[in-house]
Amino acid sequence: MKTLSLKILAFICIVLGIIGIPTPILPTTPFLLAAAFLFLKSDPVLYQKLIHHKYLGTYIQNYREHKYIPLKTKIISLILLWGGIGYSILGLPTALWLKTVLLCIALGVSIHILSLKSQKTTKKNRISQNKL
Repeated sequence: MKTLSLKILAFICIVLGIIGIPTPILPTTPFLLAAAFLFLKSDPVLYQKLIHHKYLGTYIQNYREHKYIPLKTKIISLILLWGGIGYSILGLPTALWLKTVLLCIALGVSIHILSLKSQKTTKKNRISQNKL
C-alpha cells in the first residue's frame, strides 16, 4: 500500500512538472525531483525511466550533476516557500516553537536554493536543454 501511494504521488508530481514547463507560475524542477525521490523509494525501474527520459530527465540531471535550476524556478520556489511558511507563521494560530521550526526550515531551504547555479531560461534555452 505504501509503495502504491508513493507511485501515485510521483505520477502527480510528474504531471505538475509537465504542466510547469510552459506555465510561468509553476516550477518544473522541484516536482520532477520529488517524483524521482518517490520513485527511488517505491520503484527503481520507474526511477531509471524518469531520470533517463529524453525530455524530463534533463531537468533532473541539470540539478544532480550541475547543481543548476532555472532562475524562474528559483524565484517561484522562493515565493511559494515564503508565501506558505509566512501564512503558516502569521495567519494560523500555532505554537511559538512550531513557528520557529518553520522559520528555520524556510531559511535553510532558501539558502540551499540560492546557493544553486541559475540562468535565465528562455524558450530557446528550454529547447536546447531538451536536446542534451
